[in-house]
Amino acid sequence: MISGTTKICGVMADPVEHSLSPLMQNFYAEKTGVDFAYMPLKVAVEDVEAAVLGAYALNFVGMNVTVPHKQQVMPYLKEIDEDAKAIGAVNTLVRMEGGYKGYNTDAAGLLRAMREAKIQIAGEDCILIGAGGAAKAAAYVLAKEGAQTVTLLNRNVGHAMVLAEEINHRFGRPVMTVLALSEYALLPKKSYLAIQSTSVGMYPHSDHAPIEDPDFYRMIHTGVDIVYNPMETKFMQYVSAAGGTVMNGFTMLLYQGITAFELWNPGVKISPQIVEEAGMQMRSRLKG
Repeated sequence: MISGTTKICGVMADPVEHSLSPLMQNFYAEKTGVDFAYMPLKVAVEDVEAAVLGAYALNFVGMNVTVPHKQQVMPYLKEIDEDAKAIGAVNTLVRMEGGYKGYNTDAAGLLRAMREAKIQIAGEDCILIGAGGAAKAAAYVLAKEGAQTVTLLNRNVGHAMVLAEEINHRFGRPVMTVLALSEYALLPKKSYLAIQSTSVGMYPHSDHAPIEDPDFYRMIHTGVDIVYNPMETKFMQYVSAAGGTVMNGFTMLLYQGITAFELWNPGVKISPQIVEEAGMQMRSRLKG
């Protein structure tokens, strides 16, 4: 029940109609008893500044920000969290005096999901496929959590080099190297933790994987795909067929939303039971 004291949040994106965030965030509010409402906010690229200023003027407690606004929103924020600065993207705004503070809960969501799945990062040789926004969060997590090496595979080597240089400079060690995606056969023959951070294999194009060679997947002991629809991607099928362990992006999606909800509602914690119930509700909405 919305009242005069209800805290208002939303997700700004374009398009926004497909977003599962309103379902997820309003479910968390209902289950925790927080007086909170969350809505979809369709915002065109040219209206990002006006949307941020307008939300603040309307006393919004915060917003999620997703494609295509994760970088565009940054100049209009009062402060930016250090992790979000390092990743170069913001997906959560939290109201503060004079404006909003920007956070990136993608990295926190990925790390919480991997810890939940008991996936070790420290000391691991890693492969990261892709160099886009999701890859930046994944690269940051791998380097910060002590990966031994990270080989970045990407179609555009120039984009990959920029990301690798940023990560190596930030962490003061040559943790990340780059190969063209087509050069995957040049990888040293080791056992790898791999993160697939592109949209390849996402519904409705579920019959694709970024690399189709089964020999590649024999080097992967654990494969994490950030895609959450379908629940089992072709990348995951390849890893499983080669004897590896797999995780999809669904738990990451849940935990990045939980992290945002907890930022907007300090002191409120989402129980494992609520996480499980939210997951069931969201899975029922997926088309893949």
